[in-house]
Amino acid sequence: MTKQINVGGVLIGGGAPVTIQSMTNTPTQDVEATLEQIRELTAAGCEIVRVAVPDMESARAVGKIKEHSSIPVVVDIHFDYKLALEAIAAGADKVRINPGNIGGEDRVKAVADACRYHNIPIRIGVNGGSLEKDILAKYGKICPEAMVESAFGHIRLLNKFDFDDICVSLKSSSVPVTMKAYQLMRQESGYPLHIGVTEAGTVRMGTLKSAVGIGGLLALGVGDTMRVSLSADPVEEVYAAREILKAAGVRREGPELVSCPTCGRTKIDLIALANEVEERLKTVDKPITVAVMGCAVNGPGEARSADCGIAGGIGEGLLFQKGEIVKKVPQDRLVDELFQLIEEL
Repeated sequence: MTKQINVGGVLIGGGAPVTIQSMTNTPTQDVEATLEQIRELTAAGCEIVRVAVPDMESARAVGKIKEHSSIPVVVDIHFDYKLALEAIAAGADKVRINPGNIGGEDRVKAVADACRYHNIPIRIGVNGGSLEKDILAKYGKICPEAMVESAFGHIRLLNKFDFDDICVSLKSSSVPVTMKAYQLMRQESGYPLHIGVTEAGTVRMGTLKSAVGIGGLLALGVGDTMRVSLSADPVEEVYAAREILKAAGVRREGPELVSCPTCGRTKIDLIALANEVEERLKTVDKPITVAVMGCAVNGPGEARSADCGIAGGIGEGLLFQKGEIVKKVPQDRLVDELFQLIEEL
């Protein structure tokens, strides 16, 4: 079991549930816009939010953001340790830094001392694209071993200043490199791991890469908190993260949709039907399995393990529960009848 850290009351590691994180893309100094996005992320299921702190105005805004955010706020710091100190003083719940890029050891010590004083953790963020030159020279390329060596170098530096309230991420845009780096880190240390595939891409490609990388790690029991990185509205990151957690068998909360592939027997617009049900399920929080099947003959039986579902036919369909047919329904009423049944469950 990994070491446990506390991020504004949300526990990470040590057997705690895997948490979902995302990052705002609003200008942090625009407090109201940032808070509005945090509210949207929270409603979607985000449990920890990170904000960029590129300048002192953003650092000072953290206090107001923290005051009105219902979930913990992490600050993302690059290069300027003074921004970290200001954001910590303003009330940040956690700091994400790369100790190697904020200057000399005295600056690292200043950040470590401030975090210790305020009792907040540090995430060491190792990125394959910004490894130290000496480590790259040693290995000759970006590889899992180089990323893990970089992480331990940062850990030793924080430990030197009596700081060990640490979470680690080792992200690369390569799924195999990312997965191997996290597995190697888990073998060699007990620090909680923030998992993710960096620069994953658009909603489609980024979700696929994240599902393989993050989902694969979770299925192996590796990972304590996660962020899906997408070139999209951050809310999409949260939706993807929730689905990955469910697909990996890590969480069983909220609904799961199962739907059959189309085939020559399909007599209904199954794709549109499944999409409509998936969209409407976003507002349902019951831990149920809902099936959308294209064949009224075999559908209810094949989806017997689902709590409820619909199966299409010509002009009409079947509403079923636990494999048993409830009633026949006109095609244009199928989805509404399904959600009426879901309400009754």
